[in-house]
Amino acid sequence: MTLSHESSQLAVVSGASTGMGRATAVELSRRGFDVLAGVRRASDGKALRQAGIEPVILDITEPDTIAALRDRIDSHHDERPLRVLVNNAGIAANAPVEALPLEVWRRVFEVNVFGQIALTQALLPALHRSGGRVVDISSTGGRIAMPAYGAYSGSKFAIEAISDAMRQELAPQGVQVVIVEPGGVRTAMGDRGSAVARDLHSQMTVEQHDRYDRLMAAFLSHSATFASEGVSAEEAAKVIARAATDRRPRTRYTIGRDAALLTRLARILPDRMMGRAIARTLRPHYPKA
Repeated sequence: MTLSHESSQLAVVSGASTGMGRATAVELSRRGFDVLAGVRRASDGKALRQAGIEPVILDITEPDTIAALRDRIDSHHDERPLRVLVNNAGIAANAPVEALPLEVWRRVFEVNVFGQIALTQALLPALHRSGGRVVDISSTGGRIAMPAYGAYSGSKFAIEAISDAMRQELAPQGVQVVIVEPGGVRTAMGDRGSAVARDLHSQMTVEQHDRYDRLMAAFLSHSATFASEGVSAEEAAKVIARAATDRRPRTRYTIGRDAALLTRLARILPDRMMGRAIARTLRPHYPKA
């Protein structure tokens, strides 16, 4: 069973310029929602407009854009109540903990954690009024941390905990909180993440190159394979839309068989055994000596 919704009901999707975010905006629109799709640049909204979706400028690290979105929703709440917030915006920056500059750590957490909290706080009053739902996009990296994923997984582990706390806080108020954990998904974010990782790799010191060159080569090879074998953004969007509309949603949804397997292993394997399993997964991707 799914939530009943009419065309006057509103959904907000952050990070909707490309990939899962854009596909989710399209899927929710197809299911009858009016969708405000957050983009950082006006030019990113062209494809969304062609799909009949309304783009809005939204940078979740910029309070002014969040406030403008909140005010716009509040001014039309009686005619178009906010029913769903999909927190999809996020970035990746992969490098070993020792070699990742502190300003990059701060940027990852500013977007993936604090920006997401800021948007949620701003829109929760509207969700309280409508008895709506928050859908937080996490990752399998929010359950398992692999080498070179310290910052990204750290931010997603944080989102998992924050979402769990918020679900318990908001349930008595009639607002639901759901986590979605994608595995491999074929999107532009993977390409951007690899480009960022290569740039971070190039900035390492000589000593760090000696320590981590082979690991970074393995990471880049593995992440490319992981993404290429993943599901399409459109398939991922269908799962996110289910999380947004199921009448009795699960607390967590996974996207892809790999995500279902990895999250299950995370629950049952001891830490060292999981570490050995991750090492075996990476081993074929290391350059030959």
